[in-house]
Amino acid sequence: MMGAATVLLVVIVAAIWVAQSHSEYIEYNTTQRIVNGQINVHLVPHSHDDVGWLKTVDQYYVGANNSIRGACVQNVLDSVISALLEDKNRKFIYVEMAFFQRWWRQQSKAKKIKVKELVDSGQLEFINGGMCMHDEATPHYIDLIDQTTLGHQFIKDEFSKTPRVGWQIDPFGHSAVQAYLLGAELGFDSLFFARIDYQDRAKRLKEKMLEVIWQGSRSLGSSSQIFTGIFPRHYDPPDGFTFEINDVSPPIQDDIELFDYNVQERVNDFVAAAIYQANVTRTNHIMWAMGTDFRYQYADSWFRQMDKFIHYVNQDGRVNALYSTPSIYTDSKYAANEQWPLKVDDFFPYADKPNAYWTGYFTSRPALKGYVRVMSGYYQAARQLEFFKGRNASRPNTNLLAEALAIAQHHDAVSGTERQHVAADYALRLSLGYKEVHIDDFLFGRSGGCICPCFLGKPKVKFATGEASDGLTTGNALWTQNKFLICHVNLAAVSSTQYKLLSFIRSYVEQWKKLGQYNNVSTTDISVKDSAGNEVESQILPLSNATSILRKYYVKAYLGKSPGSEPKYWLAFPVSVPPLGFSTYIVSKPRQTGNRSTISKVHKSERSTNTSIEVGQGNLKLLYSADERKLTHYVNSRNLASGAYVFRPNGSFPIRSDRQESFAVLSGPVLDEVHQQLNPWISQITRIFKGKEHAEVEFTVGPIPVDDNIGKELITQFTTSMKTNKTFYTDSNGRDFIKRIRDFRTDWDLQVNQPIAGNYYPVNLGIYVQDSNTELSVLVDRSVGVSSLVDGQVELMLHRRLIHDDTRGVGEALNETVCIAGSCEGLTIQGKLYLKIDPIGEGAKWRRTVGQELYSPLLLAFTEQDGDNLSNFQSSTFSGIDSSYSFPNNTALLTLQELYSGKILLRLAHLYEIEEDKDYSAMASVELLKLFPNKKIRKVTEMSLSANQERAEMEKKRLAWKVEGSTKETKVVRGGPVDPEKLVVELAPMEIRTFFIEFASLQTVPEAENQAAT
Repeated sequence: MMGAATVLLVVIVAAIWVAQSHSEYIEYNTTQRIVNGQINVHLVPHSHDDVGWLKTVDQYYVGANNSIRGACVQNVLDSVISALLEDKNRKFIYVEMAFFQRWWRQQSKAKKIKVKELVDSGQLEFINGGMCMHDEATPHYIDLIDQTTLGHQFIKDEFSKTPRVGWQIDPFGHSAVQAYLLGAELGFDSLFFARIDYQDRAKRLKEKMLEVIWQGSRSLGSSSQIFTGIFPRHYDPPDGFTFEINDVSPPIQDDIELFDYNVQERVNDFVAAAIYQANVTRTNHIMWAMGTDFRYQYADSWFRQMDKFIHYVNQDGRVNALYSTPSIYTDSKYAANEQWPLKVDDFFPYADKPNAYWTGYFTSRPALKGYVRVMSGYYQAARQLEFFKGRNASRPNTNLLAEALAIAQHHDAVSGTERQHVAADYALRLSLGYKEVHIDDFLFGRSGGCICPCFLGKPKVKFATGEASDGLTTGNALWTQNKFLICHVNLAAVSSTQYKLLSFIRSYVEQWKKLGQYNNVSTTDISVKDSAGNEVESQILPLSNATSILRKYYVKAYLGKSPGSEPKYWLAFPVSVPPLGFSTYIVSKPRQTGNRSTISKVHKSERSTNTSIEVGQGNLKLLYSADERKLTHYVNSRNLASGAYVFRPNGSFPIRSDRQESFAVLSGPVLDEVHQQLNPWISQITRIFKGKEHAEVEFTVGPIPVDDNIGKELITQFTTSMKTNKTFYTDSNGRDFIKRIRDFRTDWDLQVNQPIAGNYYPVNLGIYVQDSNTELSVLVDRSVGVSSLVDGQVELMLHRRLIHDDTRGVGEALNETVCIAGSCEGLTIQGKLYLKIDPIGEGAKWRRTVGQELYSPLLLAFTEQDGDNLSNFQSSTFSGIDSSYSFPNNTALLTLQELYSGKILLRLAHLYEIEEDKDYSAMASVELLKLFPNKKIRKVTEMSLSANQERAEMEKKRLAWKVEGSTKETKVVRGGPVDPEKLVVELAPMEIRTFFIEFASLQTVPEAENQAAT
């Protein structure tokens, strides 16, 4: 065979020499073809365009700030389109709709016609199709759905196309939710990416397991699996085949009159690289990702070389090269009728070498992570109110906030892996989107009302300001959570005849009886009433020193002036809010005969031995050691469960106070608090609410000191005596929980190099551990990194401040600071954790219910009027659903949005996995007639997750892949078709169903008639 190959080589070289006795035009044959029995090399031209990283999204688009990097996406698209028009065989894929949408708006009608022809012919194909290539560790699954839907709707509206393939080539690890939800449930036939653990890749290369069938959901199993391809190296071509203008790969020099003629040499290089990859890949089809970051700014330099390679390689005949796309490649793999290995769970954590685990970013930039989360919850409520009010394209709406949230899901945005000025740009866009959402007129009319979510640790962004009585204080650093709504309103300026009207807005379809929280109170002389005039029990608590100091500093830093008033207290009271609606409460100075809020009693403890301090009024009691001033016992009298549960902030070494730390207990009729100042830059408040059986821990961390020239990552630990057998459970993007085992990987024998970093995982909902009797659950208010490094212990990383770059491309240390007059200190973070201990098997109810409440918290709207007559108030209470209807406890309404087409986008989700809960891991039903009691439903159409194709058509096109080995599984059950008369939606565990709802034009069902009919 060697002799034959040598003879063939001589013939080819001779043929080329004879054919080109002098230089002349060569017409390259780039016709696409698949050759059976040969290695087919699918050349996929692409440019990976980060929607912000070293530069902002707009700087990348226009090519500004090139001192950082010479990247201009506008040039990429201009150049690629011109190159595609030159040869009908050339192809290109594009991913990031945030960039393409910008470019598309600027094109002439004639250019748009030509581009649409390229799309229709398959030369230009949209892959992935979201606004960005989102991160997979740190976003919440609802944000992932929303950003993908926004991109897919743009593609559908402009090009009538539905993307077929996922292309997550750069995120730093890959989630189970990506596989089944942001893959199969979108109608994708395949998913491709590059980054997996270096040990995992080595094994897969050896065993030809780079391409698998990935079942990401234990509940949905094979009904939501996807063909998944992992690149054998990075997302660039093999060495020697990159052809940007400044790249060093040798081009094909095929002009016989010039020196360095190298056609056969380069063909041999190509064939050798193809054979190497074929040897680690199943079937005779391999893919080369022809591009990398911000390539094709001069597209001819790439296409000219690929034209030549296709031409000469195919003349050579040893392998076959063709222009291709991931869709063509997927169809070729499917046609091979191969059986593929099965993959379950996920691809976290990711390490690119023995001592380099990419797990710090699970917590990086916690302020931005928190801001994204609170804006996401606000957006869900805003577009629901927009639905009830009616959407109008010509007026302020939720569009700007939707776009800001979409690009914030980018894998160098919410991940915290961008440069500082880029992080500030993401935050600015979110703040501008928030300011554009004018939904207050739905509640109060346009006369000065304000709806305000409240914020934590949000640097370098101004907040909207209400004008009434000093209004909403800008620049505050406080957080919103499900039991308490925080807004800064100064009641000192309210006269005895003026009243604050507070509306608590509920976007969650469940009746809430919670607590309202109302901050920035400057007086203790306060009364609270509901909209019927009934007195409401309330409690006044002093603001912590940490909060007061933080507020002063940050207002001064970002507004350039000190706050005009200084709040001293916050107000808490129980509220009852109807599902998908709001309730109104009146806060005022009381009349002489009226009830007043109770001022919290403060108990300051002296150190003493053998003394415990008990906190809590109901079933839940927390016991603190008076000597050590630490939590020692968590006792729930209902469950009769107790034990030693120590809470201790910790770094590489325990953090010990350098002075006599403060410790105080505050008690009252609504809740109890324990205030602890652990050292000058760490404090915490632990709260127990009346009637609740979990504890809330609010932490304030920062400025982290780096005077010793050592960066620090601060963690908190919950230590128990539970026997957890190295096992813990973390969520996947706030959805499924995945079992983790310390120092273990399912797919390969792990060589442990980093016992701490290598056991960290991302959470967006929480973490739990269990033994044979008990479950300990900790929920979070944003993405953080977590682990269980010791049996019975849970730890969470809260904050990071580093002084060295990690040489992974960003070129800047993660050292967030806040400055006044040139004097800077590290960023301070406030956040909350939620702790509960349950008997085994009972923790899921709390995790799922409270987790949904944390994502969709109550929002506070407020206005002001004279007197307590609410006749001028548009409505004091409202619910969007039938008052007699109780929404199933195991379901959630994810999306309720009016589209410009007039259709209503509705998403419903089951919150539980199979076998997660003995009561709620069952089929659920939602009655649409009760969900829209005053509307006449004309048509219900089930859609794909991103609503760009009908579900029935998507299922018809789904490819049925073969899986190696036994494919026996419990039959997967899904909700059935929606009967057009009964209009009941069934939801199986972990199922999300998406619908277009069309109402009869200008018709509503009178409330009395609707109630009679049901």
